[in-house]
Amino acid sequence: MSALPAVFADLQPAAVWRHFATLCAIPRPSKAEDALRDHLHAWAVARGLEAHVDGAGNLIVRKPASPGHEAAPGVVLQAHLDMVCQKNADTDHDFTRDPIRPVLKDGWLVAEGTTLGADNGIGVALILAVLDDSRLVHGPLEALLTVDEEAGMGGAQGLEPGVLQGRLMLNIDTEDWGEFYLGCAGGLDVNVARPGTPDALPAGHEAWQIALTGLRGGHSGVNIHEERGNAIKLLVRVLRDLESQFPLRLASLEGGTARNALPREARATVALPAGRGDALGEALARWQTTLRQELAGVDAGVSLAHAPASADAVLTPAEQSVWLASLHAAPHGVRRQSLAVPGVVETSNNLGMASVGPDGGSCNFMVRSLIDSGSDALADEIVSLFALSGTAASKSGHYPGWAPNPASPLLARCQRVYARDFGGESVVKVVHAGLECGIIGAKYPGMDTVSFGPTIRGAHAPGERVEIEAVGKVWQLLTAILADIAQV
Repeated sequence: MSALPAVFADLQPAAVWRHFATLCAIPRPSKAEDALRDHLHAWAVARGLEAHVDGAGNLIVRKPASPGHEAAPGVVLQAHLDMVCQKNADTDHDFTRDPIRPVLKDGWLVAEGTTLGADNGIGVALILAVLDDSRLVHGPLEALLTVDEEAGMGGAQGLEPGVLQGRLMLNIDTEDWGEFYLGCAGGLDVNVARPGTPDALPAGHEAWQIALTGLRGGHSGVNIHEERGNAIKLLVRVLRDLESQFPLRLASLEGGTARNALPREARATVALPAGRGDALGEALARWQTTLRQELAGVDAGVSLAHAPASADAVLTPAEQSVWLASLHAAPHGVRRQSLAVPGVVETSNNLGMASVGPDGGSCNFMVRSLIDSGSDALADEIVSLFALSGTAASKSGHYPGWAPNPASPLLARCQRVYARDFGGESVVKVVHAGLECGIIGAKYPGMDTVSFGPTIRGAHAPGERVEIEAVGKVWQLLTAILADIAQV
């Protein structure tokens, strides 16, 4: 790799940030982690570590116990290689080719126009630093660096039973320092697709693009309860109202770019009779005022704008009605709060992506629940909604939740080390997001697992940032836990 970028030069712990710089330099979208994985495989082999890539594409690296600690329980250190790739519309960035370019701001490392990939690159960097440090005290270690976590948990789903030797697992993929996670939601996807037959652009009509922008976006599980705006749902709502004011014909609707990110932006191309542009602008200005009032304190930066566009064809009136009515009626957000775990969302869904045009369209819903039957029930409702119009909708990619075990000996050890080294009480939580722990645990019954990590804000959205001080604390905690486990 090239020289360490200046932004990382003075950050501590240096080894962790050096590895994170590598992850920023090598593109790693979901399903395209090969270059990074192969680089890390070669790095591990060059250091005399046992390393191999399994059939699912995961990288597994083994490090022997430090001298005198060979009899200690084996520990699996787990994180995922891929990142959510989101950028602002005015940011020129190709996630398949360009490096992430973070900056320092008030104690945080930030990517201003893109996602940073601290989720889960910091977890990977912490694990690599453990593998790299010959001075640490620990028992036998295995690093499980999975692929395709953000786009369907493919790496964890494809992990074979019997590969891992350790029976304790530390997952480094949560986003609040001082908290230990002991359970997470499972989920599945609902994929909707419908063909269409184009209509010609009506005579005497002109095309306009309507853009809804300025939303914060965020993680579709972690932030779902905050009532942030969904650009697709909001723009569809606006379009439904515009239909009542104008003889509007829809040419296209596009919104969202990731199934597990709250849609920040959406755009529609519409055709109106010539000369109605000013009236369209006035209607959008009224809607912008309404939406800013509704989203005050959450997403008050929402913006609606229109500009001349071009269109060769539009949806038929029947198809336009089906799509706008269905998307308007489709659920999004929190369905139910947990009664078993107060303060935690039990079931939710995210209308994360939609793409509709004259030839047909598609959309995706990501459904999450702490209870498998809860996610199935909500997914079935969505399938039934689209079935009313004869639209194909199918469920796929189910992954199990991670059931909490409050009596976990590993949790008790982690809490004890935290209290000893940081002089305070840690917090135990269940997160309404998908971690790979449940999938891995189903393949390795009896695996005792705890998840923790540094403070990350804005995951899955441009402006994602990680607190530098918290990364140092996690490094201190991780190495202390490994040393504590080694004392047998």
